[in-house]
Amino acid sequence: MKFYRIREDVAPRYTGNLNAAHKWGLPGSEPCPICGLHGGGTAAQYPCVDLSHLPAEEQKKLSDPWPVPYEEFVRLCELVRPWAPPGAVLKTGTKFGPLTGTASGYFGQLFMQNPWSLYVRREALEKLHAAGVRGLQGCPMNVRFRQKNHPDLLDLQLELSGRFHPDCLPRDLAPPCSTCGRTEGFSLPEPSILAAASLPEELDVFRLADWSALIIASERMVEAVRRLELDGVVFQPLEVR
Repeated sequence: MKFYRIREDVAPRYTGNLNAAHKWGLPGSEPCPICGLHGGGTAAQYPCVDLSHLPAEEQKKLSDPWPVPYEEFVRLCELVRPWAPPGAVLKTGTKFGPLTGTASGYFGQLFMQNPWSLYVRREALEKLHAAGVRGLQGCPMNVRFRQKNHPDLLDLQLELSGRFHPDCLPRDLAPPCSTCGRTEGFSLPEPSILAAASLPEELDVFRLADWSALIIASERMVEAVRRLELDGVVFQPLEVR
């Protein structure tokens, strides 16, 4: 099975723009008391997770990205954990809830505002589901469009899976802290090499667990997009070992 990085198609006709943000998110964190590392951020997004049932005071804390004491960050993680998907990554910057704001311009069948967010028109999602593509969960947005005839865009909630192959990582990379799970940062490997044994068999599109801003598609996903003639993104082949 081949795997690809999904990237935005930068052709001029794609003028779509979302001036919007997710309703809630985990704030920054002060250093871990054991390893001294600051909170390593993540691009993980769970737009289908509804936290509106939480007390207004807690929702306010989950709407402010300003760093909080480590103990408070851990408390907020445990507060949202029951409502997050099993195995969800709960790090600083994790987003929850519907994308809220405004939108304008022309959107492809698939759309990327940035490298770590993937959106899809409802009709395209239905076609991909019918084609057997796995791992696509569409979440409604709370977005107002400036034009009358606008697409029904959905925000995709993607699981995290897969690892980099050790051959493309720094040789002296320290293991994660046993208390907070944080590690020393490293740059995105160029070229990025995926570890074959870590890649999911049950997902055709996912975020890479080692670098959550990378959205990965399987060969099955790529073939379906091309066969259905869905536009808006391009696919960059990745090496797998």
